[in-house]
Amino acid sequence: MNYEIQGGTLPVVIVHMDPGEKIICEGGGMSWMTPNMKMETSAGATGGGLGKLIGRMVTGEGIFQNIFTCEGGPGLIAFTSSFPGNIIPVELAAGQEIICQKSAFLAATNGVTLSAYVQKNVGAGFLGGEGFLMQRITGPGLVFLEIDGSVVEYDLAAGQAMVVDQGYLATMDGTCSMDIVVQKGIKNMVFGGDGITNSRITGPGKIRLQTMPAAQVAGCIIPYLPKTNN
Repeated sequence: MNYEIQGGTLPVVIVHMDPGEKIICEGGGMSWMTPNMKMETSAGATGGGLGKLIGRMVTGEGIFQNIFTCEGGPGLIAFTSSFPGNIIPVELAAGQEIICQKSAFLAATNGVTLSAYVQKNVGAGFLGGEGFLMQRITGPGLVFLEIDGSVVEYDLAAGQAMVVDQGYLATMDGTCSMDIVVQKGIKNMVFGGDGITNSRITGPGKIRLQTMPAAQVAGCIIPYLPKTNN
């Protein structure tokens, strides 16, 4: 299996597959493919068990996923992003995990497990802006992730931290931890424009930040939408 990423700010990953190879995506994730790709819908494609199925549902992902198998000769399948940004490949070793924003998962090779990640720090979940529930993606295998805007990566040493505004955290290694920091000073909270709290991500591990969170873009557009009369 090999792949190519094309399309600039509206990217697509085109995966070239040999007979017998499999790739998994969310329902409706396939954009185009050769006729020799066989699709099978499964509720346990990226990790079985009722708990994991419920976890995927509450994080906004579908319970059912599609498994595509290449048959009878070489084939290809393409997955496009749902928002301007980047598609990044991440190769995970057995047991290695990354924690992602809920909309990050695009596709993965067979063997990757997708489940819900519940914030251990309740304050970080409800106040940090990244959400109480995120996605946990565990190897072994290759996973393709959607990132809103451009990607900036930092490798944090043990105890090293980065303070991140709401929505800008795309992924963090499973070895990282998250808590919240509260803005100091009433004027900063009320007039600073950066909210009352931010997320603090502490290493060791890699974090990936995104430059154009979809929620931020939506907030900028809303004031310009036509108002309707009830």
